Amino acid sequence: METYVSTNKEQLDITKIHRYISEDSYWGMKRSLEDVQKTIDNSFCFGLYSETNEQLGFARVVTDFVVFAYVMDVLIFKDSQGKGLGYKLISHVMNSDALIEIKTFALKTKDAHSLYERFGFEKIGNSTLWMTKDNVVL
Repeated sequence: METYVSTNKEQLDITKIHRYISEDSYWGMKRSLEDVQKTIDNSFCFGLYSETNEQLGFARVVTDFVVFAYVMDVLIFKDSQGKGLGYKLISHVMNSDALIEIKTFALKTKDAHSLYERFGFEKIGNSTLWMTKDNVVL
């Protein structure tokens, strides 16, 4: 399946993103459409699309573009899951020119540790949720 990633927020299907986050995610069940719109407005966003421009996935990053980036709301819509698209999306995020020099990445996940470990993320202490990737050598 041919896919591409865009950071153009105008291309995002906000209604579809909201529906997934509020109905199908464990982390955003209480978010309103307005909440989702505000998070997108204030984040660096990535949409994953098919060759026919259907949105297949979404991720957003809250960052200062220098020191710290928090990866959030990573999702692949149900009809597109199980095809390796999560890996493609995170690969694009982690190799984005805008984020390539970030010193520290962080994220929380309940069930995707093995995906993020492939990109160098490690669990933080005894936390079952928090992961980090440090690009700083001390």
